[in-house]
Amino acid sequence: MVKQRPLGNSGLMTSEIGLGCWQLGGDWGPVSDAQVSSILSAADAAGVTFWDTADVYGGGVSEQLIGDYAQSEPNPNRVIVTKAGRTAELYQQGYTQEKLRAAINASRARLQVDTLAMVQLHCIPFAELQRGDVFRWLEAFKQEGLIAHYGASVETIEEALFCLNETGVASLQLIFNLLRQDMAAQVLPLAQSKGVGVIVRLGLASGLLAGKMTKDQQFSPQDHRSYNQDGAAFHVGETFSGLPFELAIDLIEQLRPLVPAGMSMAQLALRWLLDHEAVSSVITGASSAEQIQRNAEASDLPALSAATHQVLADFYQQQVRHHIRGVI
Repeated sequence: MVKQRPLGNSGLMTSEIGLGCWQLGGDWGPVSDAQVSSILSAADAAGVTFWDTADVYGGGVSEQLIGDYAQSEPNPNRVIVTKAGRTAELYQQGYTQEKLRAAINASRARLQVDTLAMVQLHCIPFAELQRGDVFRWLEAFKQEGLIAHYGASVETIEEALFCLNETGVASLQLIFNLLRQDMAAQVLPLAQSKGVGVIVRLGLASGLLAGKMTKDQQFSPQDHRSYNQDGAAFHVGETFSGLPFELAIDLIEQLRPLVPAGMSMAQLALRWLLDHEAVSSVITGASSAEQIQRNAEASDLPALSAATHQVLADFYQQQVRHHIRGVI
């Protein structure tokens, strides 16, 4: 079973390996009811109790499916967190307290709970974070009992440091993996010192670090790995960690000899993340029960050696970092 870690000082406990639920909304391609049930049941069976969704995943479909499942299969250890701030009413038309309240109430209804365990701002504009109103509104919603905790999903180091230094977030969701290591220098130590939980997304770099992709890989037109490879729809770092796809495949081949014997590349990537004490949970997307089980096994692996960590740090600095596009 997956080990548990505290989510900072929030009082919530999270599974070291979490479940990302974007795919449940059908945004990456069609997902049947049987697949949804299989994925969520496999997460339960593996002890993956930390589930991450958002109101824009399938236009609320992901939240609704999770809410329905949680009603039929209750689990007191399950922590379901969602995100708000990317719906058209907010992201494109402007942020107000009442529109954010409406979004949160809609998530409460779909997830079928009175109080959301945690709401994360969903990569909203940095200027909106800096204005500060959203954090005052979230604090008010917390006092009203609509949410228990709030955090922020961010894209850059600058945004992460601002949230840590200027706001009361209980958690930060960050882009962090073997192909994008910069958050380790300043952000992780500061988060740990302030008791802010760190939720890692893109831990497998959009699937690159599973080590199974080829240059002729085909993705569904609905899959962000098809339409956002160059940042056409949102921040380029959200897809393949900002690396050009074919170059990224070459880098994966260079990384392959560095994988310790008896370990898969995905397990190396996940174990490397879990070796950072500041990390609370690594959310991984999955389209099958088998993927969930394989990812969960990383929690039981021993920590990597200091020598391995140094080799992987050198690989990043020398071979990868200068190829990343977009603000890190």
